[in-house]
Amino acid sequence: MRIQSRGRGEEGRTRLTVVPENVDDLWHLSYVLEPGDDVEGDTSRRIQRADDQMRDTGGEREHIHVTLEVEDVEFARFANRLRVGGTIVGCSREDQLGHHHTINVEEHDELTIVKHFKPDQMERIEEAESASENPDVAIATVEEGEAHVHTVAQYGTEEYASFTRPTGKGEYARPREELFAELGEALAHLDPDAVILAGPGFTKQDALDHFDEEFPDVSEKTTTVDTSGVGDRGVHEVLKRGALEDVQTETRIAREAELIDDLTERMATGEKATYGPEAVAEAAEYGAIETLLVLDDRLREERQGRGDWDVDADEIITSVERQGGDVVVFSGEFDPGQRLKNLGGIAGLLRYRLE
Repeated sequence: MRIQSRGRGEEGRTRLTVVPENVDDLWHLSYVLEPGDDVEGDTSRRIQRADDQMRDTGGEREHIHVTLEVEDVEFARFANRLRVGGTIVGCSREDQLGHHHTINVEEHDELTIVKHFKPDQMERIEEAESASENPDVAIATVEEGEAHVHTVAQYGTEEYASFTRPTGKGEYARPREELFAELGEALAHLDPDAVILAGPGFTKQDALDHFDEEFPDVSEKTTTVDTSGVGDRGVHEVLKRGALEDVQTETRIAREAELIDDLTERMATGEKATYGPEAVAEAAEYGAIETLLVLDDRLREERQGRGDWDVDADEIITSVERQGGDVVVFSGEFDPGQRLKNLGGIAGLLRYRLE
């Protein structure tokens, strides 16, 4: 994310102009924008001229600059765009005021946001800005006869490629070098800044030896990590062990995996932990929360009045921060966020146990 400018808007609101530089940035914006915010940007709109009305041509599409009062926001992940819908309250053509319109925001489009930013929302924008300097990372997991490649993004990990090649003995067995070659070709094509090669036993080292000979550019940026599994399970182990932090220290995913594991371990042993909106609100009132975990999906629903909590999410966050606690907003796109969702979307690591 690139922050172009920052200033003051009407009614004490912040006026922030940003340029999303990748899909991650579009995803961040989907959790920052809310109904009632103003968004300015260039767009195109089908405008019917007076002479067109007689022929019912549907009008011609023109490029215009609009300000929308936001009504709905949708992150179209597979289309690589953010859809922001609302009522036109400012426009380079006055005859379009009051009409509904949708801006399709894509990578490198400039967007101006005017709103009362909550602390976690501005923090999210600033983290996205600093994250643009982080390396792209691929996690490759390999064992006998099987290999996977996952890419790491701020909205989660995603499987990029998967290979199965029977090795060893038997009629259908193939040389293991074929599996290593396919894995190396996939990583070379992906061309990340860093590669974490993980898996059980010695297979990953044999794969790295193959990279040394056949894919030296991949080998130079590869580190190895021992895991007991491959695929999604192996990726989770990599994150839990903190290996990702060595090459991408600012990523949020590794911290979320560590925190949710800490939470579940504390719950299993009856230690200092609580979950669910009512219990967390009570702990916050007593100043007992050291780290608040809250799911971005649920937080957005509650702020927009579409949730079902009987407590105020923002009051909990304010209370925790006022008493020196940390607030971590989890991504619903990644496994730790899904685990938090199963606990009601909000939980707390406590300073002390509540009776």
